[in-house]
Amino acid sequence: MLFKLLHLLIELLIILVFVHALGSWFPQIRESRFYWYLDRLIEPLLRPIRQVLPNFGGIDISPMVLIFILILIDRLITGR
Repeated sequence: MLFKLLHLLIELLIILVFVHALGSWFPQIRESRFYWYLDRLIEPLLRPIRQVLPNFGGIDISPMVLIFILILIDRLITGR
C-alpha cells in the first residue's frame, strides 16, 4: 500500500514537472497564480540539477533529468 502511494506521488510529480516545463514557454501561463505555486514546488528540485549541468546554449534540460531521476526512484521502489 505504501509503495503504491509513493508510486502515485512520483507519477504526479512527473506530470507537474512536465507541466512546469511546458508552461515556461508561454507568458500567459507563467504569469498565472497556478504557475506561481507550481514554480515554488518544482524549482527547488530543478535548481541543484541546473548547478551540476553544463550550459547547453540556453536550452534547459534539467526537467528531463529530473523526470529521469524520478522514474529511476520509482523503479527502485516498485521493483519494476
